Amino acid sequence: MARELGPDNVRVNCITPGLIQTDITAGKLTDDMTANILAGIPMNRLGDAIDIARAALFLGSDLSSYSTGITLDVNGGMLIH
Repeated sequence: MARELGPDNVRVNCITPGLIQTDITAGKLTDDMTANILAGIPMNRLGDAIDIARAALFLGSDLSSYSTGITLDVNGGMLIH
């Protein structure tokens, strides 16, 4: 889609979130589960909805005006490539 829509100045990007704390995840993780998950996240915390919102704001702003066809990982480094 990015190739198809790029000539019309339309940017197509994707956000792939890591584990985000929400009402859905609240109370689902034991302390041991949380500790094991955090051991694999360099930022040493779970994400918040605001982290995803800020990524979306970035991609929708002129700060990313030359970015298209990207996947923005918002996961605290959990899936470092």
